[in-house]
Amino acid sequence: MAGYKETPRQKMIAMMYLVLTALLALNVSKEILDAFLVVNKSMESTNESVAVKTREKYTQFENQYNLNTNKVSPFWERALNVQTEANQLIDYLDYLKYKVVQVSERKDSAMIMDLYYIDTVIYGHRKKVLDLALVPTKDKYDATTFYMIRENQNGEAWKLSERMQVYRDTILNVMGLPANSRKVGLITNMDGITYRDADGNKQSWEMHNFYHTILAADITIFNKIIAEVRTAEFNALNKLYASVSEKDFKFDNVAARVIPKSTYVFKGQNYEAEVLVAAYDSKTQLDSKYVTGTDKWKETDVNRAKTVDGEEGTIKLKFNTKTEGLQKYAGIIEMRDPATDEIVEYPYNSSYFVAPPSLTVAPLKMNVFYIGVDNPISISAAGLSKNQIKPVIDMGKLKKDGSNWIVRIDKKPKSGAMATVSASADIDGKRMSLGKSEFRVKRVPSPTAEIAGMTDGQLDKNVFLASAAIIPNMKDFEFDLYFVVTSYTFATVMNGDWLQKNVKGNVFSDEVKSIIRNGKRKQKYFFEKIQAKGPDGTIRSLNPISLELK
Repeated sequence: MAGYKETPRQKMIAMMYLVLTALLALNVSKEILDAFLVVNKSMESTNESVAVKTREKYTQFENQYNLNTNKVSPFWERALNVQTEANQLIDYLDYLKYKVVQVSERKDSAMIMDLYYIDTVIYGHRKKVLDLALVPTKDKYDATTFYMIRENQNGEAWKLSERMQVYRDTILNVMGLPANSRKVGLITNMDGITYRDADGNKQSWEMHNFYHTILAADITIFNKIIAEVRTAEFNALNKLYASVSEKDFKFDNVAARVIPKSTYVFKGQNYEAEVLVAAYDSKTQLDSKYVTGTDKWKETDVNRAKTVDGEEGTIKLKFNTKTEGLQKYAGIIEMRDPATDEIVEYPYNSSYFVAPPSLTVAPLKMNVFYIGVDNPISISAAGLSKNQIKPVIDMGKLKKDGSNWIVRIDKKPKSGAMATVSASADIDGKRMSLGKSEFRVKRVPSPTAEIAGMTDGQLDKNVFLASAAIIPNMKDFEFDLYFVVTSYTFATVMNGDWLQKNVKGNVFSDEVKSIIRNGKRKQKYFFEKIQAKGPDGTIRSLNPISLELK
């Protein structure tokens, strides 16, 4: 039986992990922290996928054990021992994930579980898992470094390396490999392996991985080790499974399987898929014929079919996608039966959906772009990471803000003008347009001028004097911005005469305060021609205020 091989996705995740670990010597920016979250999430997903494959292999193994207990028992018992050790080590790694979060957050157990663990269903099983994005101190390292390292090698990092070595020895024994073999991973302080710090000084595996390493990286490292544990378990299980004589296994079904890289692609992208036969011999030559536009292979299709040669039991298909919508194809795999030397055909079929690029630009506060303020927006496209998307705007400026963007328009456009946000992306080596979205551009609305939260009505004299200023209030407006009152006109009737005063700024002048202080019940005061300067530099005329003394 063939061993488990890393998928391109797993190789990519491992490469990203190495890059991100190297970046820890630099200041941890929000972008790097977000990248750790992405890598960690991908590792968790990959680990679950490998776990499912491993459980399926255990089920196959157990079935063979039940069919021929005497023959399979020695191999099955060793497989169960591998399973026990793998689960124990993974349980310990899950415990370490919980503990580093706890020591970093300085909270009790119940709070850690309530705040940072979420209920989820993974392949039909309900469990609580850590959501690293919820942990506030994921960019800190002091507490976690003390917990993992400590003095005199008393930290959990050394305990972890010892347990990894014990498990590694078990796997090496099962695989029949020497102690210095690098094939099963889980390498810590082995001869011939040198770890160095940023200055080039030698380090132990423990110091290299956990000294001054931020919490987000610690969790990612734990999940990387879990990936190595699961992969080693799967390879050892395959070795034991293959050690049982082939004549003890009777496959009663052989069928072709299509494994697409993705069933949802953009127009212009290549659709890629792998077609293989279950229970194949890697030494057996495979060939395939296929036709497009149909979901069933017919003998009459032979003349128009295309031929593809297989490698290691796999047929690799690649289609150019120029037509949108549901696309179908069908074919046959041809292989030689080793028993009869006859060519046997296995039909297959599949489909995929070709979609045009779909750009989504979503304002995070108001559904318009306001002049003179930062307008936050989210930009995304189905099937693409945010780092792949290259957006532009036809007016103002567009800048990155974490995982989102900021639109800034400082100059008033022509009446009725619309701001257009468009985006492109490099897909399969080609620059592709993803679409565009248009938004109205508006001036920031004027605030409401208030005194003690009022624009008219009766007001107690003491409250009147205590307020001492005209305040511009931006009611029901999502943005944090402020207007400044620059001047106003104060007026009232005194001794039958109309009295009017022009005042600079927003506060009551001493003369205004004196007039109000000496005012009588039912006397009215008027604040008019109120001028205010906005964040865009424009001067606005605000509403008048009319108040009467109680």
